[in-house]
Amino acid sequence: MYRGADHGSDDAVTDGGSPVPVGVKIGSTRTVIAFPAPDGSGVQVVQTLTCLAEYENPITGETKYAYGDDAAAEYPESVEFPLRSGLPDAGRQTELTSQFFDAVVASHDVPEHSAVVYVTPMSDDEAGQANLRRVIEQSPIGQVGIERYPEMLCGAIPALGEGLEAIEQVFAAMNLGATHVEAAAFRRGEQIAPYRSGRTTGNEVDRKIISNVENETQSRVHIDINTAREYKEQHADFESFEPVTDVIQQPGGGRHEFTIERSIMDPVEEYLDGVVDIFAGEFLPALSSQYHRVHRLALDQPIVLTGGMACIPGLVAEFQRRVRSVVDEDLTVTAPQRPDIAATLGAHRIATRFVG
Repeated sequence: MYRGADHGSDDAVTDGGSPVPVGVKIGSTRTVIAFPAPDGSGVQVVQTLTCLAEYENPITGETKYAYGDDAAAEYPESVEFPLRSGLPDAGRQTELTSQFFDAVVASHDVPEHSAVVYVTPMSDDEAGQANLRRVIEQSPIGQVGIERYPEMLCGAIPALGEGLEAIEQVFAAMNLGATHVEAAAFRRGEQIAPYRSGRTTGNEVDRKIISNVENETQSRVHIDINTAREYKEQHADFESFEPVTDVIQQPGGGRHEFTIERSIMDPVEEYLDGVVDIFAGEFLPALSSQYHRVHRLALDQPIVLTGGMACIPGLVAEFQRRVRSVVDEDLTVTAPQRPDIAATLGAHRIATRFVG
C-alpha cells in the first residue's frame, strides 16, 4: 500500500510528453473518470451510467450501440447494466464492460499516455477483481502504469484533507453503494475489519419505489427501474422533502397527472435504518473485538460516508443523529462534497502523486 509524505492535488496538470494522472471508477450504476483538463483549468470529470444498448441502423441494417446516459434514456426497455452484481464475470459481462469503457474513454479523449489508479469494491471475488483489472488493462489508457486501491479509502481522501492526508490517519468509513453497503477501518492506508452486506442497497430502494408508486396510485402508475432511480436521486431529501407530481401518457391517449407523497422517502428511511443497524450493531462490535484500540482511535475521528446514497440531502446528519442514539457516543460523521465522485477524485490524487 502506498504511503506518501508528499501530497498530491486535484489541480495537478502535466504538460508535453509527461504522463497524465487518471482516476477511474467503473461502478455497478455509474462510471466516473477524472483527469487534468486539457486547458489546464483543473480536473475534468466524466460521469455516466454504466450501461449500453444495442440498436439497428434502419438504413444499413448495421448493429450499433448507445452508451451511458443516452442508452438509459433512449432504450429503457433494452438497456443493459453489465455490472449490476458489482464485478464482471468471465463471460459476456466482461466483454460488455470492456466495450462500454473503451467507448467512454474514446468519446471523452481520456489520455492514453497516462498512469491510472482505479478503485475496487470490497469483495472476495478474485475472478471478478481480475476481470475488472483486465477491462482497464485492455483499454487504451494506462500506458504508463495501472494501480488499484479500495474504493472507500479513495472516497475518504477528499473528505479528510486537500491532499493525501487520509493515507496517514486512522478512521472508519462506510460506502453506501448501489449493490452493497461496505464498512471498514483504515490504519494509515491499511484496510482492516472489512464488512460488506448486500441486504441494504440503493438498488433495493429503487425496487421498493416502483412498488410504492404502484400502491400509492392504486395501480394507475407503473414506472421502470431507471425512473425510480431518478425519483430517488432528484427528490429524496431528509431536510425538506416535498411531494412529487409527475405526468404519464395513458393507453389510448390522454395524460394522467399524479402526486406521490411517501413512495420515495419510506424506502429511503428504511434504507437508512438498515445502514445504521449495520454500522452500530454489526460493524462496530466486530471492529472492537478484533482491534479494540483502533476502534477507539477511529471513533475519535469523523466517520466518513461515501457512495451515491450519501448524496441525499440531510442523510449524513440524520445518520449521525441515529447512530449517536444507538451507540451513546458523541461521534461525528462527515462526507466529501460530492460523495458520488469522491472515490474517483481520490484515485486521481494518488495517480497525481505517482506521476509527480
